[in-house]
Amino acid sequence: MPKLTSLCVYCGSSTSARPVFMEAAATLGRLAAKRGVRIIFGGGRVGLMGAIADAALAAGGKVHGIIPRHLDDYEIGHRGATELEIVESMHVRKMRMFEESDAFCVLPGGFGTLDETFEMVTWVQLGLHEKPVVLVNVDSFWNPLLDLIGHQVEEHFVRPEHAKVLRVVERVEQVFDAVSDVPAERLSPATKWA
Repeated sequence: MPKLTSLCVYCGSSTSARPVFMEAAATLGRLAAKRGVRIIFGGGRVGLMGAIADAALAAGGKVHGIIPRHLDDYEIGHRGATELEIVESMHVRKMRMFEESDAFCVLPGGFGTLDETFEMVTWVQLGLHEKPVVLVNVDSFWNPLLDLIGHQVEEHFVRPEHAKVLRVVERVEQVFDAVSDVPAERLSPATKWA
């Protein structure tokens, strides 16, 4: 993989998230800044989104927030971001995040985080991109999801090689190594129907 210059982070905006998740986001922000990797995120100043942006900025890093106008109207946009891009819809936001990123990292979050994650995983499955997607299983948060994916494989709705598209690590300190790992084989879209 070419040198990582920008990392998209999907994560929750809940202000009630447990401290372990907030600290994981902040740690990732600091690590990215130290490596000179720009953070691409959902543009919010709250929850894990705010934690990663604030930590990266405090460590001298750059953050590019992309937020739909209807959410920015609620005054949750991160005005301290290096760049805050206001777009017209959620669909445009997701496409712009994809375009600006070399790889994707998934921290704990809710429905929006799942939506963004599985769009990127599905696009890999369909051969639309080859960018790495890393899921950080902070404090076993994603165990139920990983169990579900295992069940989908067992029931033959997901091929084993497609399940491996989601690279799983336990700590944010492992993200950059996981992003750098070259996949063993390139997926062919045809394998989805084989």
